[in-house]
Amino acid sequence: MSGKLQGKIALITGGNSGIGLATAQEFIKQGAFVYVTARRQAELDRAVESLGAHSRGIRTDVSNLAELDALFTRVKQEKGRIDILFVNAGVASFSPLGSITEEHFDQHFNTNVKGLLFTVQKALPLIPNGGSILLNASIESKQGKPAFSVYSATKAAVRSFARGWTNDLKDRGIRVNVISPGPIETPGLNGLAGVTDAEHLKGFHDHLGSDIPLGRIGRAEEVARVAVFLASADASFVAGIELFVDGGVAQV
Repeated sequence: MSGKLQGKIALITGGNSGIGLATAQEFIKQGAFVYVTARRQAELDRAVESLGAHSRGIRTDVSNLAELDALFTRVKQEKGRIDILFVNAGVASFSPLGSITEEHFDQHFNTNVKGLLFTVQKALPLIPNGGSILLNASIESKQGKPAFSVYSATKAAVRSFARGWTNDLKDRGIRVNVISPGPIETPGLNGLAGVTDAEHLKGFHDHLGSDIPLGRIGRAEEVARVAVFLASADASFVAGIELFVDGGVAQV
């Protein structure tokens, strides 16, 4: 039985772990061939090994425009098109107002905003009419968490891009949509906690879950299944939206 993405070519930036890797797994289950990118070769190799023959990894720093050019040149040579683009690569760290450095600002905006913008722009010649672009944002763009203002601002920019690009691309029928996760159990979230042992991580997750109407944090595969929906023909009349995958925490 064919899947919802049968025969599609997808590219996921930041596909070596967490939401990106889970989405690659779901896309492959639904019949897609998936390119994944990451900045670190060893992590990328492990991800591709776990994904199997219907994947390929290309080491790419999305904040480096020359590396983006090399990425899309290779995809063009090998597959000729990208039906689904999921711009997932991002960075996140804390810094309170008064202590924000230029390095902190540049790190976040170069990857989360500049990198995202030029990933989409450079991919456009490879995206056929009717293609799907997914942008990974965050509920933090709607909230005011202490020491997280720079990261939150980058994700607000992502939401704004989707609105403008939906109109820019309407004549080509390319749908641009945003996924905004809440707390999701990923290496990135665990890294923000600053702890690695299982007991403290469980306490951290339970603390976050206590504020969520569904009573727990999310799983990466739950975000991935939303990405499948938005990428597929099931969402053929869905464009320009921000779909929250947050257990209701930013909604009620």
